[in-house]
Amino acid sequence: MSNSECLQKFTKNLFWDVDTKYFSMDKHPSYIIQRTLEYGQMDDWRIIWHYYGLDKIVEECKKMRTLDPVCLSFICTNSHTQKEDYRCYHFRQSFPTHWNS
Repeated sequence: MSNSECLQKFTKNLFWDVDTKYFSMDKHPSYIIQRTLEYGQMDDWRIIWHYYGLDKIVEECKKMRTLDPVCLSFICTNSHTQKEDYRCYHFRQSFPTHWNS
């Protein structure tokens, strides 16, 4: 499946803020994978799984600074990896409490 075919198959609201004419699956894999995991539907997940493969998805997810906890659990379950292997697990944003600030 080619780059343009994949981009056309995604749910229309997934990349509403990006002009897909200038968008490439090969140049922006991290952005596409994160957006698909966090906001996509199951059909969108299947598209990236067929295009990139599970190993590439896991490799990109391990480098991400932020990833929703539900998405992290989803990718860990599908790839049989540990949460501790992912950068986003160690670099969580801290939320200071009112009385400590």
